[in-house]
Formats: sequence, structure tokens, C-alpha cells
Amino acid sequence: MDSAKKVLDTVLYWITVVLFALLVVIVVWQVFSRQVLGDPSTWTEEGARLTFVWLGLFAAAFVFGERGHIAVEFVARKFPPRAETVLAVVVQLIVLTFAVVVLVWGGWRAAENAWLQNLSALPFTLGQMYLALPISGVLIAFYAVYYVQGLVRGTRSPYLELEGEEALAANPQIQADRLGGEPLLVQSADTPDSPGSSPAGPKTEA
Repeated sequence: MDSAKKVLDTVLYWITVVLFALLVVIVVWQVFSRQVLGDPSTWTEEGARLTFVWLGLFAAAFVFGERGHIAVEFVARKFPPRAETVLAVVVQLIVLTFAVVVLVWGGWRAAENAWLQNLSALPFTLGQMYLALPISGVLIAFYAVYYVQGLVRGTRSPYLELEGEEALAANPQIQADRLGGEPLLVQSADTPDSPGSSPAGPKTEA
């Protein structure tokens, strides 16, 4: 699943970039046509709304895949490592349930009910705009399943900053949190202990 996730990450990244750029262009044209030309475009308001809905939902799926959403972890960090993993799996399963029930099933029902409601200034329907809900739900569900299998296999950490041994070794504070002690400060052999301190060992003369 790693290769599929990398491809999906890249596709979602460029989709969100294009949608954001399109939203900026639409809003700028809306302001320019109204304030400068004195002839506001009739389609820009609906176009901005449609683009914003798709951008917001696709970006939410992308950020979830990158584990970039805000997470309150101070309670979970009080548990033993195994309990932390179990709790992380439960959280991902809750997200998976929400994505499938609310976004996929509920979003599809909403799109189906509004499929024939035409937008006044664009050649699209309200149901087509709502299609972003089930699509983003499928994407979030994929990411949730991906992280659940990683947590179960032990290839993923409950916390983003603990992904991989390099991140763990690079942050002494993380090591201290895991060991329940003070940060382990690793000092280079070429660096003196403190200003004005003597070298670590005596010098020898030939």
C-alpha cells in the first residue's frame, strides 16, 4: 500500500494546488469585474463556491493522509506504548466509520437527491458539487485503512514525530518522553563541554 499512498499523495497535492489557484483567479476576477469594470460576472460567485467545496474536501483528505490535522495527544501519551497503539487504532477506526457512513453514504445520498437541481449560472448541478463528499470519504477511508494496518504490523507509530528511527534519534526530548527522564544531550567530541573548559584528555608530546 505504500506505493499506492505515494501516488495518491502526489495526485491529491496537485489537485489541491490547481483548485487553489483556480479559486484565487475566480475571486480576483470577481473583484476586478465588480470594482473596476463595473459589470460583475454572474458566474463567479457560484464558481468560487463550487471550487471552494471541492478544494476544502480534497485538502482535508490530503492533510489527513499526511497526518497534519490537529491532534490532542497529552492524554494518550500517559498510557503504556501498547495501549497507545491500541488507542491510535481505535481513533483510526472511528475516522474510518465517519468517512464511510457520513461522507461516502451520506454524501452520495445528498448528491443523488440534488442531482437534478441546476446551478443558475454554471452548467453543473448541485448534486455534482456534492460529489466531492463521497469522493473525499473514499480517500479518507483509504488513508485510515493504511494507517490501521501500519499500526497493527508495527511499521507505523501512533505519533507523527516518532515515524522512523531517524526522527526518534534526532530529537532528544522525544527520547526523554519515552524513557520518562531528562533529555539525552549528545555532544560532539570536537565541541568543548563549556566555554573556557579544558580539553577532554591530556595532550601528549612527541
